[in-house]
Amino acid sequence: MAAHYTPLPPRAAIAALRARGGNLQPTFAWQDVYAEDHAAMFTVAKSTGHDILSDIWNALLKALENGETFETFARRIKPELVRKGWWGEAIEEDPETGEPTKVRLGSMRRLRTIFDANMNVSYAAGQWSHFEELKSSRPFLRYVAVDDGLTRPEHWRLHNLVLPVDHPFWVIYAAPNGWNCRCTMQSLSQRDIDRLIAEGEELKFEPPPISYSSWTNKRTGVVRQIPDGIDPGWDYNPGKAGHAATMEKLLARVPPEFPDP
Repeated sequence: MAAHYTPLPPRAAIAALRARGGNLQPTFAWQDVYAEDHAAMFTVAKSTGHDILSDIWNALLKALENGETFETFARRIKPELVRKGWWGEAIEEDPETGEPTKVRLGSMRRLRTIFDANMNVSYAAGQWSHFEELKSSRPFLRYVAVDDGLTRPEHWRLHNLVLPVDHPFWVIYAAPNGWNCRCTMQSLSQRDIDRLIAEGEELKFEPPPISYSSWTNKRTGVVRQIPDGIDPGWDYNPGKAGHAATMEKLLARVPPEFPDP
């Protein structure tokens, strides 16, 4: 009889989501919290005035711990959101302007976005913790895109780009690079690189030129230069930011080795 192995939970990814759950921050619009600020907190747009953040976070954490699908997550959380009135369309006051605004609260599409985005950034944070741990033996990162015709051209041109873990290019371009981005990062040793080349992989060792477009955050008025191919709000390294925030939270809980007398 074949042996059956139960996959181990992704501990580093779980730790990252747990750390963010220690700081639940309701927001009205996704632009209210930008890029790397998400690494140290958990929020959902249109959650202001609704007691639903802890419910969603707990459901996401359980899904991550148990390796559950979106369908299982949605079945668990939807009844509670409906019970609390956070479902469908509503008219709510924008706390920024005081104006009544038609908003979309919960929906299956929104739950899918919430699930995918939080799973992606949690796994990215977990991955980055391993990249840091293995940096001496696996000092390179490879950008891996999905070759199925659905990947954004700007992301596909990064496929097989190999650079050192600490290369400044990864400050912004480390996956995921946007909503529904399926790109991943892979750590490599020099032996791995040699093997991939021998297998016929066309690796690239110089980052491509970067072009930018101006984007204005309509909530804050701040104008940012966003690299083409990256969605606004994703112009940072989710994995590295999440790993740093997680380590900061963990270290804050550790008592000093030699307390003051």
